[in-house]
Amino acid sequence: MSHPSLATLSQQLESENSKDRMIALAQLRDVAPLEAMPLIKKVLDDEVLQIRSMAVFALGIKQTEESYPILIKLLETDGDYGIRADAAGALGYLQDERALKPLLRAFYEDTSWLVRFSAAVSLGNLGRPEAKDALVQALDSGEAILEQAAIAALGEIGAVETVDRLVTFVSSDNWLVRQRLAEALGALPCEKSLAAVKFLVKDDHPQVQEAAQYSLDRLSNS
Repeated sequence: MSHPSLATLSQQLESENSKDRMIALAQLRDVAPLEAMPLIKKVLDDEVLQIRSMAVFALGIKQTEESYPILIKLLETDGDYGIRADAAGALGYLQDERALKPLLRAFYEDTSWLVRFSAAVSLGNLGRPEAKDALVQALDSGEAILEQAAIAALGEIGAVETVDRLVTFVSSDNWLVRQRLAEALGALPCEKSLAAVKFLVKDDHPQVQEAAQYSLDRLSNS
């Protein structure tokens, strides 16, 4: 099966039919980043939010030198919180350490929980210990989805010193929080992590049990 030419995709991205633009954008997955970038930029200001969202995501996947500055601008200035959240998420895919401060700023200052959630996830992707304080703060947000993101991210950055705080979530009413905790503790080897995953292996929810067993095996072999 032949793939559409760049000229054809470029033309489709200018179509008045939003479905044509969406299909063309999806077909860029088979195009090299440097060739895809000018085409992605055609629809970054599209009137259809879903197309804009796809384009922002594509910036994180089709990485070029232009990706980072465009995503930072979207994160810091776009009026739609969904697009700001998409930009935060795409920055995590880039794994560019320059994104640390902008993501921390978004986490502390953005009024949307979705943006803060995406920023927390991407801070984990960056793996930088400087994100620890922000992620620990997220543990006190009272919002389960932010707690999940922060717990997972603290595991990703290897913040063993936060285990005392993390294990307080073993009795969370939200099984997804307990599952993220079980996963994260596997990356944070210490006696308290081991004790907590042994407790979570007996959890009422099978997915928590499964995550805890995986982490228990991981900690036992470390």
